[in-house]
Amino acid sequence: MHASCFKAAALAAALSASASALSCVAHAQSKDAEPATRAANETFAASLPLADAQDFEDASRGLIATIPDGFIAGSGSRPTWNMKAFEFERATEPPPTVNPSLWRQARLNAIHGLFKVVDRVYQVRGYDISNMTIVEGDSSVIIIDPLLTVDSAKAAIELYFQNRPKKPVAAVIYTHSHADHFGGVKGVVDEADVRAGKVKIFAPDHFMDYAVSENVIAGNAMSRRSWFQFGTFLPPGERGKVDAGLGKQVATGAISLIAPTDIIAKDYETRVVDGVEIEFHLVPGTEAPAEMIMYFPQFRVLNAAEIATHNMHNLYTIRGAEVRDARVWSAYLGEALDRWGNQTDVLIAQHHWPTWGSDRVIEFLAKQRDLYKFIHDQTVRLFNHGHLPAEIAETLKLPPSLAKQWYSRGYYGTLSQNAKAVYQRYLGWYDANPANLSPLPPVERAQKSIEYMGGADAVLKRAREDFNAGNYRWVASVANDLVFADPANTQARALAADALEQLGYQAEAGTWRNAYLSGAMELRSGIPKFAGSSTLSPDLIRGVTLDLLFDFLAVRLNADKAEGKKITINWSFPDVGEKMALNLENSALTHISGKLAGRADAAFTLSRATLDQVLLKQRTFIDAIKAGDVSVEGDPRKLGELLAMLDEFTTDFPVVEPKQRMN
Repeated sequence: MHASCFKAAALAAALSASASALSCVAHAQSKDAEPATRAANETFAASLPLADAQDFEDASRGLIATIPDGFIAGSGSRPTWNMKAFEFERATEPPPTVNPSLWRQARLNAIHGLFKVVDRVYQVRGYDISNMTIVEGDSSVIIIDPLLTVDSAKAAIELYFQNRPKKPVAAVIYTHSHADHFGGVKGVVDEADVRAGKVKIFAPDHFMDYAVSENVIAGNAMSRRSWFQFGTFLPPGERGKVDAGLGKQVATGAISLIAPTDIIAKDYETRVVDGVEIEFHLVPGTEAPAEMIMYFPQFRVLNAAEIATHNMHNLYTIRGAEVRDARVWSAYLGEALDRWGNQTDVLIAQHHWPTWGSDRVIEFLAKQRDLYKFIHDQTVRLFNHGHLPAEIAETLKLPPSLAKQWYSRGYYGTLSQNAKAVYQRYLGWYDANPANLSPLPPVERAQKSIEYMGGADAVLKRAREDFNAGNYRWVASVANDLVFADPANTQARALAADALEQLGYQAEAGTWRNAYLSGAMELRSGIPKFAGSSTLSPDLIRGVTLDLLFDFLAVRLNADKAEGKKITINWSFPDVGEKMALNLENSALTHISGKLAGRADAAFTLSRATLDQVLLKQRTFIDAIKAGDVSVEGDPRKLGELLAMLDEFTTDFPVVEPKQRMN
């Protein structure tokens, strides 16, 4: 599975969870910053150029109008967006429970509204984790990235039309395959207009492959982990959620998708849309496996999509995803700088705020280029000297020329996790020490460790002393062992939560803060329960290939239940001209596309639309057979037998305490 899901599965899960999140979580009382945390944050603040107000000027420049209170009611049971919940961030001075650098980033991300970038180029920012860019053509508008949800996109375009001439939408551009850059498309255009040729939708090569695939194979695990990355269940506040680094948070609502009509397939392509010339450049394998940036020569504006934003981005995202290639990322930034740097007056992106002035744009691109190259090269240098991932992550420091730049700081990705990502990309999880080749699993290791340390009471006593001394990283680690050795040990859970909480208060990365505080919350209050929904929306289901759908069936197969079973089922989909031979044997479920098995236990003929309805639980397979929408040959009970062997995934599995042992 590729990394494209910042956002597809992860964001879809975060938003579906947040739809009913806070109302159903009984939060234990959070605690204040300990003296060691206060001192750490004060020391951190002293190292920052906090007098530099350039970003605040840039983030506010060109403001035309805002949505009152930043509140979007939406069509669901909870608001789609609510900036009023973050009014506490108006304070200039950071509270002791928030890293002062993250506080600054949170205040910048709280600036919201419709902004003029240059004549005919506008952005709506601060009503989703991403931005909507609107370019005015001769008689229409071009929308770049229609946000994550239908409701947030609809509110954004309405804000634009309230303040600019109302023109038809001629085109939508998806910069890349993450859901926060396409999910709101049905809030800005009608699919019927796209099908009729009235609206074009541009996307990079292989967009559909990646936009839908990541909601399927690993979507469940990624969904659960995203709760920690985005702080889905954390209440906004000085002791809770303040920001996600890349933006404030994710919007709540339905994700939509309309397939592209025009694919950018060459490295460089130029198109003219309603009088607007656009130079596209494919940058695959950077922040997304399918991504493109674009230059507007008439306006001297470069849109960097998500490969150059005002933070250090993820080479590895803590929700879990395929590691991104820092070397390639840096190279594409270098190409953009070489091709367009001297021709650009304004650099925009689909997150954060613009950078104005050719000299500043050139410096920004050069240092973003060098940021990712530095992380790549120095990590490779150090592991070629034999250093291990944790050692590299602990010792690697940015040079002052990069470290002093706000846009190099780790608000979303971090130097620590990115260095480990480079190691993983080249060498994998194994550090070559045979002692680590097959260690004990977490519970057994924890139990033996606590036993060796003299038992839980002795460990708790010493760990509390370390907590009082401010050694929170160590306390979090040893308290985690205590919890895994005995999850019912309330004192261990409390101490582990307290340590994670203090680490969260000190974290500069919004993602790390959210993860630490979410871990503390779950140790104190348990795993949140909510009426969750699938990460697969109807539009995404329709976009998934049949190959991928049958692969998803395969990863759900319970091998123990399938032991000794052999089943072959043929599938025919006349409306799309596809055939599948599905075979269960040796506890593995495989399929061959484009042909049918010579001998099958059962054969089903149906339309792809009928299959989609069944997958979306709009009807049952039995009902479809009774209605004549599925024809059957052979023994249909074989399908029921196979389906009974498939696991159902849930997103409430334990993370900060042990899961029940596998059989």
